[in-house]
Amino acid sequence: MRGSATDPDRAAGPRRVRRTAGAVASAALLLPLLGAAPSDARSDGELQQAFEQAAAEYDVPQSVLLGVSYLQSRWDAHGGAPSVTGGYGPMHLTDARTALATAPHHSEGTEDPRGDDARPPLLPDAKLPENAELPVRLKTLTKAAELTGISAEELRTDPAANVAGGAALLAAAQRELGEPPSDDPADWYGAVARFSGADDTATAATYAGDVYDVLRTGQERRTDAGQRVTLAAQPGLAPDTAQLRRAGLRKTATEGTECPATVSCEWIPAPYEEFGDGDYGNHDLGERPASQSIEYIIVHDTEGAWEGVLDLVQDPTYVSWQYSLRSTDGHIAQHVKAKDVAWHAGNWYVNAKSIGLEHEGFLASPDAWYTEAMYRSSARLVKYLAKKYGIPLDRQHILGHDNVPGPTTATVPGMHTDPGPYWDWRHYFTLLGRPFGPTARAGSGLVTILPDYASNRPQYTGCTSQGEPCEVHGSSAVRLYSGPGESYPLIKDIGLRPGGEDSTTGVNDIGSRVSTGQQYAVAGRQGDWTAIWYLGQKAWFRNPAKAPTAVPARGLLVTPRDGLDSVPVYGRAYPEASAYPAGVPAQSVSPLPYKLLKGQKYVVGDKVPGEYYYAVTFATDGHKVVVGKDQYYEIQYGHRVAFVRAADVKVSS
Repeated sequence: MRGSATDPDRAAGPRRVRRTAGAVASAALLLPLLGAAPSDARSDGELQQAFEQAAAEYDVPQSVLLGVSYLQSRWDAHGGAPSVTGGYGPMHLTDARTALATAPHHSEGTEDPRGDDARPPLLPDAKLPENAELPVRLKTLTKAAELTGISAEELRTDPAANVAGGAALLAAAQRELGEPPSDDPADWYGAVARFSGADDTATAATYAGDVYDVLRTGQERRTDAGQRVTLAAQPGLAPDTAQLRRAGLRKTATEGTECPATVSCEWIPAPYEEFGDGDYGNHDLGERPASQSIEYIIVHDTEGAWEGVLDLVQDPTYVSWQYSLRSTDGHIAQHVKAKDVAWHAGNWYVNAKSIGLEHEGFLASPDAWYTEAMYRSSARLVKYLAKKYGIPLDRQHILGHDNVPGPTTATVPGMHTDPGPYWDWRHYFTLLGRPFGPTARAGSGLVTILPDYASNRPQYTGCTSQGEPCEVHGSSAVRLYSGPGESYPLIKDIGLRPGGEDSTTGVNDIGSRVSTGQQYAVAGRQGDWTAIWYLGQKAWFRNPAKAPTAVPARGLLVTPRDGLDSVPVYGRAYPEASAYPAGVPAQSVSPLPYKLLKGQKYVVGDKVPGEYYYAVTFATDGHKVVVGKDQYYEIQYGHRVAFVRAADVKVSS
């Protein structure tokens, strides 16, 4: 949006907004740090009033302003913290220059993204450009400051000022399109499409379509600052979509994509190329699902800028994933066909049976938030893929990268931890059409972890520097203790810390936490505390009846079969040695340092055969899928899933 400054005869408008905004900031910015604070009539109305005032000041229909803001942030202010793309406040005004990362997701740490110990470890080394010119969509806060006269700092931290900045941008987009101000929301379709920052017609249209869906259905919710905001439904609203033809946007190359019609998707292929002495990249060709089933969808966070990440995935010496999703508007790029195997999860067994989704995020701090536009686009893509390949929509098949097990003991400490404790799994599964909730009566021997995201605010450290507290806001994660109280030590993870060191509150330390939607067997109850079986231990979390962090569930459980005191736990379900044909080296069925002990129970995901995809050469004629007779159960063992041999356990409901 490159519109000119506001009209001179309305110059007082922005100043009037700023005076009102100061009072809002003092209350609204404190509330997120205190949880879902009690509201009163005044606090409930402040943000709604800010939308009303900004709409009047800039001649933008209030419903349009509310609809755009909902798609950006669901009206949350996040206490002034930036999103993964440096966006601030209810309108997600972007100021991304200081958020640029120096290394992308797969270039950090010791994880081998391919995760196949039949080949030398693949540790890509690449950096994103540090001085690249940012696209317009990542510097809208600067433009809003020019249009309103409000300082950049106020636009970042003051919700009312932020709303005014968003209104000014919408008004500027309307002028740029040659459209007059109008009280009719139907006349603002082009401006809404331009507000997305998309440079192509398909993405802008998808974004605007989502906003108008919100306008037609209406919304009402309490924000992270404890304020109630309401948008009345307009079921008969029909926008003037012809405005988009005058927006001067490019057409998208959609040919070859495997995406639902409800998202904007383009084909930017990753290369399958040979280079060097027998080296090739950056994925393997396959014939899934005919050759082997697709069982998982893996949610990643790129920790890199969109343009830079796209450059890397097109580099044959780098690694790959199937889809990238852009944060500002939910646009999708597909790089690898679903039939082929991308190198992304750090575990070859999981790679061979999964589809990887990288969600854009170059973090100003690792506790940054994700836009509603990206959540919705991602959910539509996942629903489409799950239906096409028969993937169950649950937390043992829709995994975060942080739920993927290390394939061997040596790899466990280096496995990645994205998308982290701030990905809103509860909201995500609601968008998937599979909302979490109780599926059994109280007292069930199995629970689904389900904290209220906004009011669940565990303290983490290490977001900006080691040991320093992170900004406190909503989280999907629940912390685990070795006894029924916070005075007890945190649960230890001997895989992450073989020396027996204590777990920490570090934002990337998953050793003592569970996440929304994960299911565990109950090991005990005491007052407001519930214990579950976790990493071979009783792990306790606070679960008061009036504000539960877990709900009763039903399902299948495994425990060691009679006569066994313990059974091994594996990070991959590989075949027995006798299953490998001549010319295919047998892969080690290597147990992890964990045990499933007598009397303990763990929730079952799938029963699967031992399987290994042999693909170590560029020529595909030697590639083979080896399937054994040994069967495995996938289980929810700790924060990550794991596998046990079916012959070692018995199953109960």
